[in-house]
Amino acid sequence: MTADRRGGSRRVATVTLTPPSLRDNTADADRLVQALKRDVGAERVRIDLPLLKRIPEQIREWRYTARCLLFKDRDAHLLLAATDPSAPGVMAGLAVDLGTTRIVLRLVDLADARILDEDAFNNPQIAVGPDVLARIHHADTPEGLAELQAMVVDGINRTVSGMCTRSGFSTADIHLATIAGNTAMSHLFMGIPPRWLIREPYIPAVNAPDLLTAAELGLALSPGARVMVFPNVGSYFGGDLIAGILFSGMNEMPETAILVDVGTNAEVILGNRDWLIACAGAAGPALESGVARMGMMAAPGVIDTVTVDPATRRIRYETIGGLPPRGICGSGVIDLAAHLFLSGMLDIRGKLVPEKCGEHLAVIDGMNHIVVVQAEDSATGRPLMMSQADIDSLIRSKAAMYTILETITLSVGMTPRDLDRFYVAGTFGSFIKPRSAITIGMIPDLPMECYRPLGNSSLGGAAMALTLDDPMAETARIRDRITYLELNVNQELMNRFSAARFLPHTEPSLFPSVRVGDGSAPPPALSLVEVQPHTPSSLCLAGARTAIPGR
Repeated sequence: MTADRRGGSRRVATVTLTPPSLRDNTADADRLVQALKRDVGAERVRIDLPLLKRIPEQIREWRYTARCLLFKDRDAHLLLAATDPSAPGVMAGLAVDLGTTRIVLRLVDLADARILDEDAFNNPQIAVGPDVLARIHHADTPEGLAELQAMVVDGINRTVSGMCTRSGFSTADIHLATIAGNTAMSHLFMGIPPRWLIREPYIPAVNAPDLLTAAELGLALSPGARVMVFPNVGSYFGGDLIAGILFSGMNEMPETAILVDVGTNAEVILGNRDWLIACAGAAGPALESGVARMGMMAAPGVIDTVTVDPATRRIRYETIGGLPPRGICGSGVIDLAAHLFLSGMLDIRGKLVPEKCGEHLAVIDGMNHIVVVQAEDSATGRPLMMSQADIDSLIRSKAAMYTILETITLSVGMTPRDLDRFYVAGTFGSFIKPRSAITIGMIPDLPMECYRPLGNSSLGGAAMALTLDDPMAETARIRDRITYLELNVNQELMNRFSAARFLPHTEPSLFPSVRVGDGSAPPPALSLVEVQPHTPSSLCLAGARTAIPGR
């Protein structure tokens, strides 16, 4: 069997059997296996008992032809389904991005990788707790684990049923599912106790689950459907990131690339076809909805683009869907900070400059605020503002992000500016404007063509796995190649973080493309003597041993 990485596979194949005779009394199942070996190259084929029971009648009814669906599981191909080649119908697969906040599903035609439908729903487990930590504690209560698993499985079943109705086929036509989620979410989905993920020494129950059946998980798919759950690398690096690597293709590239996935944490993978190194840091919340009181996830009516006229210092914005503004998402926050800096309304230390902010400045309880939207223009009837404390939070998060990127590249003798390709995953990656992120010193000053948004790389990788010849082996190869870099708090790391807490950095030569105010370069480099020392507790970096990555 062969397959293009992003295209269809010969996993679905129509075979012709030689009819039995007195001279050829080969058993029906053996006859089918021989045809699959001959036409598809499957060296060893396994057939489940329920399907085996139907084969004798069906192959005769179908005049000794069969449309077969195979899945490679270790050293053998599993026959998932056999249908009448002359009958209409589809052999479908289900890809799932098992997010902590939102679950996204995609139906795929397994014959040609065509997308049949896509849908999403908010993770029902949010009712128990917004983060995986609360859910893991709930799983320790009587019936808590079963409740959490049922929430997700029932949600998937309801959504899949609706998708199939829209697409004109049955849930029984779905024979394969691939699930990509962080380590905690994968455990909860499988009904496996996750309690030791958050207790020293932070050990998962399983890193590489075997191929599972849909029935044992409670998924209402084809009776013989199988479920592949992406492997994880310990408690700190989940299957969603393995899926992201697969989708990016960086695991097959000769050149070194970096992939950044911003969610609950900022998770970073650096490498190529020969090696992969990964780390995680707590830079994510402030870059999603946690940076400001008006911060929100991307949605209709949320500000995602901000510009400031450098001459008039007038703030302009755009909202998703063109609706009246009701909040601002991460990309809008980064835009705002970048343009405030470029216009001189924000200084190199990230502090609002009152005389430059003019009518946009508001002082509330002794703290400076920048007014982005006046009350009369807001969907909430209140002004949308960012406080100095909000901006300080963003500066810490952007500094953490750059420190993570700098640390992981330096660990292999590179610098961030040596990178040729920079992938940004997730919803954040779809909206972020690299120019604004470079301006505040969050990501390296690379040419724009180096930056590649991946969108939902977890879902993309899960969908790819549906049509790859041997996704279990491919994901295992990726997983086994990853080395995890622990971000221990030490003086060298602290110095990097302190240097990155300025706009764009204490060393402007790292960001030569950034020009402020009248088009001049940023102020001269600051020495570390001028940088206020910070205690380790103020460093917004976290080794994976202290936080379970989420989405």
